[in-house]
Amino acid sequence: MNGQPHPEKDALRRAAEALGGQAALAQACGFGDRRHVWPWFNTERRVPAEHCPGIERATRIAAEAKADPSLIVTCEQLRPDVAWEVLREPTVKAA
Repeated sequence: MNGQPHPEKDALRRAAEALGGQAALAQACGFGDRRHVWPWFNTERRVPAEHCPGIERATRIAAEAKADPSLIVTCEQLRPDVAWEVLREPTVKAA
């Protein structure tokens, strides 16, 4: 990586720390071991958007268990390029 700040990578590292490491983060994403998430930490690859909600959910559970809201890592922090506000909107029922 090129030496510039990487807020997305920082958020990913914070999530791994909150969950207990890369293996725990991999488990939160439904993977059997950390080799599936290793590239997200060590290359230019980003967390695929479909895994962000699981990571956020897992960090919320960890934050609640430890009574430490600073452990929460949101989808927006992991992938600010995704329109999460649209995805989070409740479905409007047809009248």
